[in-house]
Amino acid sequence: MPYEYTIRPARVGDVAFLHRMLYGAAYWRSGDRKPPTTEMLADDHLLRYVSGWGRAGDVGMIAENENTQPLGAAWFRLLSADNPGYGFIDESIPEVSIAVLGDCRGQGIGTALLTTLLEEAAGAGFQALCLSVSADNPALHLYEKLGFAKVKLVEGSWTMICRIRDLN
Repeated sequence: MPYEYTIRPARVGDVAFLHRMLYGAAYWRSGDRKPPTTEMLADDHLLRYVSGWGRAGDVGMIAENENTQPLGAAWFRLLSADNPGYGFIDESIPEVSIAVLGDCRGQGIGTALLTTLLEEAAGAGFQALCLSVSADNPALHLYEKLGFAKVKLVEGSWTMICRIRDLN
């Protein structure tokens, strides 16, 4: 049965859910060992995607059901060359993170979140978005469908870019 949902902007109060989604994005394989959340919270490289959420340049979208329970999130933020993310390309290109709760996948929620995020990026004047995705992650096809192109393969993950001007 398809989920009914709406999409709204992420707020500072959504940080706990963004952490949950970051965990889901980082440990997406169902068969892999999933470390305790405290381990993720100690990983500076992962936390840079959420730490201090709400700063200038942070944009996110939350999908939630009719009871306002969050189902998924997509967000981007600018990172620096001295503190880059996994899919870092340039300081002027925000990096995307996205995850949907396991039982909500396959319902179009990720597509809707990412489409809305691309629209927000265009409205904010960004020329492109980037991300990193494992080469064997099924979400790779979603990113390609929405205009992301492979740039380089780094340790089994694709760095991808979506040039927003190319989408218009």
